[in-house]
Amino acid sequence: MKQIEAIIRKSKFDEVKKALHQIEVNFFSYWDVTGVGNEKQGHVYRGISYSTSDIQRRYLSIVVSDEFAQRTVDTILEAAYTGNVGDGKIFVSEILEAYRIRTKENGQSGIN
Repeated sequence: MKQIEAIIRKSKFDEVKKALHQIEVNFFSYWDVTGVGNEKQGHVYRGISYSTSDIQRRYLSIVVSDEFAQRTVDTILEAAYTGNVGDGKIFVSEILEAYRIRTKENGQSGIN
């Protein structure tokens, strides 16, 4: 099993969520997070200058089978892409074990 962690623009979250549902990734956790990125200059939006040193993003955590990991990553890459600085990052880690508390199932059946 793999854990896919993605940090994406908040403005792309609905597109990413819809794309994940289309490939049948129907369960994942997410949080609103703040990070520091590479962009050091400020931006002006509707006449108001704001700093981009602290960046508001959405953090997704998804656990999938090994076979489904690359498809999940590709889906996020496609849906979250704008081509601009700050599109985000994706990290993939190995999950050794997973358990469903209600049924005490473990392994792949613990996440389905």
